[in-house]
Amino acid sequence: MDTGTHLVMGIALGGLAMADPVVANDTVTMTAVIAGTIIGSQIPDIDTVLKLRDNAVYIRHHRGATHSIPAVLTWPLLLTGALWLIFPEVNLLHLWLWTFLAVFLHVFVDIFNSYGTQALRPFSNQWVALGVINTFDPIIFGAHVIALMIWAFGADPVWTIGILYVVLVLYYLSRFALQSAIKHAIRNTVPGAKEIFVAPTMRYFHWRIAADTDRHHYVGRAYGRTINFYDKFMKKPMPENELIQTALKDKNLAAFVSFSPLYRWEINQYGEILEVRLIDLRYRSNDYYPFVAVAHLDEDYNILNSYTGWIFSEDKLRKKLDFSHN
Repeated sequence: MDTGTHLVMGIALGGLAMADPVVANDTVTMTAVIAGTIIGSQIPDIDTVLKLRDNAVYIRHHRGATHSIPAVLTWPLLLTGALWLIFPEVNLLHLWLWTFLAVFLHVFVDIFNSYGTQALRPFSNQWVALGVINTFDPIIFGAHVIALMIWAFGADPVWTIGILYVVLVLYYLSRFALQSAIKHAIRNTVPGAKEIFVAPTMRYFHWRIAADTDRHHYVGRAYGRTINFYDKFMKKPMPENELIQTALKDKNLAAFVSFSPLYRWEINQYGEILEVRLIDLRYRSNDYYPFVAVAHLDEDYNILNSYTGWIFSEDKLRKKLDFSHN
């Protein structure tokens, strides 16, 4: 989820903590617990600082180690210790418990995005992504804001947040049901579909879809159970030549391949410059595929420059690569 949603979730969890008599009857513990749930709801995303290095490092590691099982166990201990230094009279057990719930909830809700997390590390490096909730879901965010406002106007926080979570559980179940119906509709529309990708958008009934058969990639949108495919690409095996092998060793293309399960490739030539481009098919937007990895090589297959990330125009891509076709 996005930072704003994790924030309101942390505040809401602090309200739910009032159900704990130790928290509700001790001002110091209450203050520390609310601080712990808010910070704990954010701390796994500390790896966002990897963007300061480059996109390749960020793509490979965001929601990786900081969302792993050891991290989920370690973050609450570190936060509890830090808050104990500020609030030495706090009840450590209950502070740890609610801080742990905040960290766990952060990682848990991230699993429902299409990006996912490596939540099973160190037992598995597989990305766990259920793909039923958009990174920013206005219904989830808005429901939290409404509940927090009701609490602010004097309502009982335990009942208010408790009802909120019951409603959201039903909402999540409805998303799974809709996703399942869309996958069934895709199978009926594309006989022989072997791999199906269904990703949510910010709109409840609008989903991004892609499907693979033995011969083609299909890309489109679903509106409820109505399936519309806009693009169809012939599948081509990637050449196993020196150009491709050299390009795939580049950190940007290697990061892209480790992240994207569904992409096509292109080889272009601009004068003496050879371009290898990988195009993620999952995120079609306004007739454009914005998530790409590109490497430029000279005629001796030396990599001149490369990039991976979100680009919404060729002009911006050329600026990123510091390269002109002219």
